[in-house]
Amino acid sequence: MAKRKTIFVCQSCGANSNQWAGRCEKCGQWNTIVEELSNSGVGAGPKSATASGRAAPLSSLSGKAQDAARSTCNIAELDRVTGGGFVKGSAMLVGGDPGIGKSTLLLQAAASMANKGHNVIYISGEEAIAQVQLRAQRLGLANAPVKLASETNVETILATLENENAPDLVIIDSIQTLWTDRVDSSPGTVTQVRTSAQALTRFAKKSGAAVVLVGHVTKDGQIAGPRVVEHMVDAVMYFEGDSSHRFRILRGVKNRYGATDEIGVFEMSQMGLKEVANPSALFLDQRDEGSAGSAVFAGIEGTRPVLVEIQALVSPSPLGTPRRAVVGWDNSRLSMILAVLETRCGVKIGANDIYLNVAGGLKISEPAADLAVAAALISSATNSALPSKAVFFGEISLSGGIRPVAHAPLRLKEASKLGFDSAFTGRIGSSEKTSEIKLTEFSDLSTLVSEIAADIQQ
Repeated sequence: MAKRKTIFVCQSCGANSNQWAGRCEKCGQWNTIVEELSNSGVGAGPKSATASGRAAPLSSLSGKAQDAARSTCNIAELDRVTGGGFVKGSAMLVGGDPGIGKSTLLLQAAASMANKGHNVIYISGEEAIAQVQLRAQRLGLANAPVKLASETNVETILATLENENAPDLVIIDSIQTLWTDRVDSSPGTVTQVRTSAQALTRFAKKSGAAVVLVGHVTKDGQIAGPRVVEHMVDAVMYFEGDSSHRFRILRGVKNRYGATDEIGVFEMSQMGLKEVANPSALFLDQRDEGSAGSAVFAGIEGTRPVLVEIQALVSPSPLGTPRRAVVGWDNSRLSMILAVLETRCGVKIGANDIYLNVAGGLKISEPAADLAVAAALISSATNSALPSKAVFFGEISLSGGIRPVAHAPLRLKEASKLGFDSAFTGRIGSSEKTSEIKLTEFSDLSTLVSEIAADIQQ
């Protein structure tokens, strides 16, 4: 009998090695390497007996394209992120922190589709059927004809799904709890997660059912397991938010059937997650208009304009090394803005403690927020409030220039709708200007600093 060879696999990045080590050489994580068998599961070496394949039919690019068949769940924010509903035969991965509301949202979507006559199956690997039923009763969804099961074995799950009459939607909660007989390793390991995801994705393509996989996230905010799982599915959604905030944001980071970077905004309540049709008004709710260090940023999330408050606090530092605390924005980009303010504009605030916060729990990634951050920092440093009915957007370069950003008309239209009458930004084209709001354009940051200082003095 041939010797069963073992390899050592990093549970963070999926890198293989021939011997155990305390630290992975690829990703640098500690205590993530686990011993697994190399002659089983996906990625195993070639077998001794080779099977002959058959030729696949080839076609040209000029074939008639058909739109993907979708099933809407009547939750507008979820349908927006998915691109118009769940695509038949697709696999989607939903990740988020524990307790953020992933199971609640998917149970609401399952109940909505089941009430429309779709065949929906909800399989939980973490909770018993009674626990899922209790959640459904609390959310007022107990009468929805959703079929429940509590199972973790992939072969049993596939046999159950194939025994049903063509399910339209299958929800697996969660992929880290599943295990398959094809792999000799414990549940949650890289090989188990990858093999289970591949089997369920293959079922989705073969049966035409939309399969939704729930995935846990690590402390870095990434979906646990190898990134190859994200490449295997058709769409990846992250459920963001903070338990201290009532807002929840569903963000699409990959979608083969729709636009990426779309967001859906929800509000957590006792009856589950409620849609937020106008997130800008909600993010600006209870804003301190007359306080220093507050600036309103007109941003774009996917195709949706979103206005959000940027809060900054500049205070004298008692330490030799000043503190930098950032919530909802890039820490390294804050350091760049501080360097530009000191070097190009003569604003000496680098020796102070800097605290920056994006109100409402929203995470901003676009560089158009540079101008709003700089304005909030200047306002806090001078202890004077900015104009309460003004919005800021624009990218700051290392030379101190202010670059225009895309979708300026959408940003200005959203600001005008919420009652703002002026905007500070970089130079934009005449075709993108609007008469609904007063537009103040700048080519460099030093001019903006002088303008803000003049407005504050008035």
